[in-house]
Amino acid sequence: MTARQPAEWAPHAATWTAFPSHAELWEDDLVAAQVEVAEMVRAIAKGERVELLVANADAAAAARALLGDVDVQLHDYGFGDIWLRDTGPLFLHSPHGMAAAGFRFNFWGGKYDLPGDEGVAAFVANMTKTPLAKHGWVLEGGAIDVDGTGLVVTTEQCLLNPNRNPKMDRVEVESHLRRDLGLDRVLWLGDGLLNDHTDGHVDNLARFVGPGRLALPVAAGKDDPNKDVYEDAWDRARDFGLDVVPVPSPGKVLRDGEIIPASHMNFYIANAVVVVPLYGAASDDDAVKAIAALFPDREVIGMRADHILTGGGSFHCITQQQPK
Repeated sequence: MTARQPAEWAPHAATWTAFPSHAELWEDDLVAAQVEVAEMVRAIAKGERVELLVANADAAAAARALLGDVDVQLHDYGFGDIWLRDTGPLFLHSPHGMAAAGFRFNFWGGKYDLPGDEGVAAFVANMTKTPLAKHGWVLEGGAIDVDGTGLVVTTEQCLLNPNRNPKMDRVEVESHLRRDLGLDRVLWLGDGLLNDHTDGHVDNLARFVGPGRLALPVAAGKDDPNKDVYEDAWDRARDFGLDVVPVPSPGKVLRDGEIIPASHMNFYIANAVVVVPLYGAASDDDAVKAIAALFPDREVIGMRADHILTGGGSFHCITQQQPK
C-alpha cells in the first residue's frame, strides 16, 4: 500500500481552518466574513474538533466572542490569509500511519504574496505531530479533488499553467501526483470558473461525492457565464466513464458590476454535516436539496458565503481535513 490522500468523506480527527484577521485585506467585509466563518465552524463542530488559526489579538478576541463554548481550539499564527485548502498540508494514509505532504507555495502563480502563508503547512503538521514530506513543485490543495481510490480530478487551466510549474508537462504532473499523493488515475478537465483568482481550481467546479462518482454543475441558463465550461466538464467526465450527478449553478452573480466565481460546489464534507455555500441566488434551495441527496448520512446545511467570496473562495477553500 502506498501513501494516499483519502476522500474527504472519510472520518476526520479534526478540521483545520482560519479566521479572517487582516483588515487591510478584507476592508469593509472583515466583520461579515468573520461571522460567516464562525457560523461554518459552529456547524462543523457538531461532529468533530475544529482547529482555528488566528493571526492577531483582535482576531482572537472576535473569534472567542462569536464562538463562545463551541469545541474549537485557537492557534496564534501569523498567516497571510485564510485559504488553508491551499496553504495547509495534505494529509495521507500510509502503511506507517498518518503522513502529510507539503508543496512549494508560490502565492497562486505570484498574484497574492502574503507573508506567513508559506509556513502554514509546516505549522499545522507540527501541531498534529504528523511527519511532513516537502515537495519542490507547486500544488495547491484546491487544484485537486480525490475519491480515495487513487482517482483525482483537476483542471488544465491550473495544473498546466506556466505560472505554476513551467517546466512540467501533463505526463510529469501525473507522475508527481502518483509519487507524492498516491494518485494513479487523473481526469483532466479544461478551464475553471470565469474570474476565478486561482486560475481554475477544480473545487469550484467538480467534486467527488463517492468512489467514481462526480458532481458537476448544470448551467442556470443561456446567460450563465460558465455554461461552456460546465458542458465541457460533463463531456470529459462521462467519456472518462464516471457516474456524473448534477448540482445547480448560481448562474451570473455580480458584485460591483463584476462577475464573481460563485459556486455551490465549494461545499465542505465534515463528519456530521456538509456545509454548502449560498449567495442569495435562485438556485440556493435546489442546490442544498441536490447535495443532501448525495449525503443521506449527514445533515446538509446551506450558509451564506457572500463575504468570504469577496476574498476569492468559499467554505472548501478555507478548510483542511485531518483524517483519523
